[in-house]
Amino acid sequence: MGVVTLGDVDRQIGRGFKFLRFSPDIETAFLHDYAASRIRLAAVWAIIGTLIYDSVFFGDATMMPDVFSELVTVRFGIFTPFALFSVLALRRWPSARNYDLLSISVAVLGVSLPMSVAVFSNSPYLFVYQNGNVAAFLFFVVALRPRILTILVGLALMCAVQFTTTKLNGTFDDVTYTGIVTFYVTLTIFLAMSAYFMEHKDRLNFLHQLRGSLLHAELERKSERDELTGLFNRHSLARVRQTIWSRQSAAAVAVIMLDIDRFKLFNDVHGHIEGDDCLRAVCHCILLEVGSAGETFRFGGEEILVLMTDVEQEQAIETAERIRAAIEALRIRNRGLGDGQLVTASLGVAFGNADEASLEDLLRAADAALYQAKRDGRNTVSIFDVARRGPTGSGPGDDTARAPIPLAS
Repeated sequence: MGVVTLGDVDRQIGRGFKFLRFSPDIETAFLHDYAASRIRLAAVWAIIGTLIYDSVFFGDATMMPDVFSELVTVRFGIFTPFALFSVLALRRWPSARNYDLLSISVAVLGVSLPMSVAVFSNSPYLFVYQNGNVAAFLFFVVALRPRILTILVGLALMCAVQFTTTKLNGTFDDVTYTGIVTFYVTLTIFLAMSAYFMEHKDRLNFLHQLRGSLLHAELERKSERDELTGLFNRHSLARVRQTIWSRQSAAAVAVIMLDIDRFKLFNDVHGHIEGDDCLRAVCHCILLEVGSAGETFRFGGEEILVLMTDVEQEQAIETAERIRAAIEALRIRNRGLGDGQLVTASLGVAFGNADEASLEDLLRAADAALYQAKRDGRNTVSIFDVARRGPTGSGPGDDTARAPIPLAS
């Protein structure tokens, strides 16, 4: 199944679905929801329907005494086991198609069994008895509620059984038989129309529910994404922190803090529109280098944060160096620095275990290493040295060089 978008749903609502059919991806989603909702109630309807069907046993005894034993056999020996089998089959092979097939089978069988026995009855109450099949028609359309095509085929088959068996019995004269046919044809037309409008309403409700869920997901996605770069924001960083630091195991965590060199000067010389383009290009480059190895956040301004878990320190350092080289390879000119000068970035790397250091500790460490990379001439990677409690590099390295870093934006 393809991914259904909010635009797909809006277009489907706009053009309608008078033939009760959606575009392929939305139809697949609808059928999944349809099958789940129907199969969830299948056992309930099987119990209720079977109890009602078998309770007609008392009517069999009073109205059809000459074929009573045969009616007991078909009700309790054939229909009841088949209804139970249908529920088990749906649990074993759940699908919209199987639900429709079993629904039509139950409905047609429910009419066929007693009426096939009634063919051989001489009861004077046959006219009243055969009218009891109205309940089977109603149960099929209103309770089981398969899709419209299944309902049309099922109603046609049930009518065919009804008309054939009453004709074969030979009890009714032409006027009475015509009345029976007229009654069931009229009933079928009204039930078919009702089924169409019920499914249309179900489908429309599904579209609105799907639209609501997609809209909620879109709003949730936007609340966790930076609008300019598409990276995660600080709100999502708080969520990721909760996920990592709530684990029972001591996960190895690497933090890469990145800052675009001389970006304020780039904005002053090139303008903010080109500055935004530059930031987007750099962020896209970072995403490509990090891939699935970690999560990337816009931490503030031109500062980017990469958070990696369950990695070795060497892997984090290699990733930081690849990011640095890839940004330089973009060859974005910074005219504020003179001819031939390119946009570059400085990176600070910190590494630790979740049970020994908080995210704030690692952020301060990576930030101190980033400051060291700036002092070392920019366009370089500096690593926070846990043993020295400071960043490596030519500078002194002080992990309290900058103020504590809050997570909330």
